[in-house]
Amino acid sequence: MEHNTAFVFPGQGSQYAGMGRDVAEQYPAARRVFDDIDAALGFSISDLCFNGPEEQLKLTENTQPAILAVSSAIHAVLEERGATRRDLVAGHSLGEYSAIVSVGGLTPAEAAKIVNQRGRLMQEAVPVGTGGMAALIGPTVEEVQSICAEAAEGEVLSVANINAPGQVVIAGTKNAIDRAIAVAKSRGVRRALPLPVSAPFHCALMKPAEERLEPVLRDAAFKDLWLSLISNVDASPIGTAHAVRNALVRQVASPVRWVESVQHMVSMGVRRFVEIGPGSVLTGLIKRIDPSVELINVSDVPSLEAFVEKVSA
Repeated sequence: MEHNTAFVFPGQGSQYAGMGRDVAEQYPAARRVFDDIDAALGFSISDLCFNGPEEQLKLTENTQPAILAVSSAIHAVLEERGATRRDLVAGHSLGEYSAIVSVGGLTPAEAAKIVNQRGRLMQEAVPVGTGGMAALIGPTVEEVQSICAEAAEGEVLSVANINAPGQVVIAGTKNAIDRAIAVAKSRGVRRALPLPVSAPFHCALMKPAEERLEPVLRDAAFKDLWLSLISNVDASPIGTAHAVRNALVRQVASPVRWVESVQHMVSMGVRRFVEIGPGSVLTGLIKRIDPSVELINVSDVPSLEAFVEKVSA
């Protein structure tokens, strides 16, 4: 069976003050999603999305439900307008939750409560300032693994996100990250730069968060998905509530295999990727993974209206 279109949903790194405000003001369907999530969380994540302040928005327990709220609100409008015909879904890290919401696995409010806890547990797993992440631009995954092996010196240091050819993110202890940047530069890596994140995501330091999130996910009311999700952790399709729950548990301390996920979707016949949510990070990454595919970004009122017009034509 030919799979022509995939909807993909962004994760952390896409947030900015003001995101989603125009969509919520323009469309009642979007406003309802924000209102439901605000009620579920017991505070106004919508106010934080629309008005900041940036330092509050950057706290991972806020960032995660904020991005999910914007992505889910935009998707709700597309659904109402009859513009959600697609064959597969995927999301980058946190974005998997938005993808799961989009195909009936959780309600936006249920997912927001989980990712708010997910963010808090991830932050609590490692004291602020003791862990970190860095992006290495240029080397292959194998070269990055070799850099990590040299720089670790007995500390946690590993590949966290395989984002695009020549763009790999590593995570680990702060000291190991500093050593890895030095080793990378000594090996002639084009760019090696620390990332402004509050915790070392997708590495073994997140195991305590994984263990504490597991009962939260076990108790959540997941439903089987209407369409397959290409999971980060295995880069392969899943659809049952059990498989989705299992993948989300393992995802916390495992690398995001984004390159393989996109390549798998292309191998299944996907020729059009539609990024739904704030920013356009995934659009840029997918362009580097496969320049031949069609890329569409839906992040605000003008891009949403353009997409609805395109699909209805």
